[in-house]
Amino acid sequence: MGKIVEVLPSQADLISRSLTLVAEKIREAIAQREICTIALSGGSTPKALYEAIAKQNLPWEKIHVFWGDERYVSPDHPDSNQKMARQVWLDRVNIPSSNIHPMPTAAGNPETDALQHQTELEEFFALSAGEMPIFDIVLLGMGDDGHTASLFPHTEALKVSDRLITVGNKDGQPRLTFTAPLINHARCVIFIVSGANKQAALTQVFAPEADSFTYPARLIQPQGQLWWLLDESATKDLDLATS
Repeated sequence: MGKIVEVLPSQADLISRSLTLVAEKIREAIAQREICTIALSGGSTPKALYEAIAKQNLPWEKIHVFWGDERYVSPDHPDSNQKMARQVWLDRVNIPSSNIHPMPTAAGNPETDALQHQTELEEFFALSAGEMPIFDIVLLGMGDDGHTASLFPHTEALKVSDRLITVGNKDGQPRLTFTAPLINHARCVIFIVSGANKQAALTQVFAPEADSFTYPARLIQPQGQLWWLLDESATKDLDLATS
């Protein structure tokens, strides 16, 4: 199905709308399947969203939390996406620890940990050989270079189609990341993008034709819903009518 684009007047409005949509999708998943699986993104914009989610009255015992990517650092490192989400959200609500599924980073080898997390996903979702998990919600941001998750421009991770988890690379630093095919199997993918520095990349991501190897967010074309929630500063001079 086609993408749904909403432009909000400010970053505060963007977070408010994101909260409404995410809470709606969580409740929808639980109503339909008695469980919600959500994959989180890192960064400053979702931090405000997670703080807001923590204040909601949600059936935490039915929500399972994953991450779409993770820096290859320890869980207590300041750069850890897991640490951020725990501090502002997960440690503040009554969610069972068994419902939190962080990407492992302890093996000392990113490839080993990527394989371990793939096995964890296969077991959690009870997959047969060759099957992909179907997440209810995948939250994504986008960098000013057009990357999303840890799928960076002109990196090998963009080519991976036969795995769930692979190793991304940011300036020589390894990351663990969902592959594009895994993201694209989700029931609902929500991009949350803020800031004037995103304008140039958004223009290319929304263009009728452009290079996905240069602007990886173009690779995200899920079988379910695709939402782009943007603030006005990110969309100045962007022709949404042709996207």
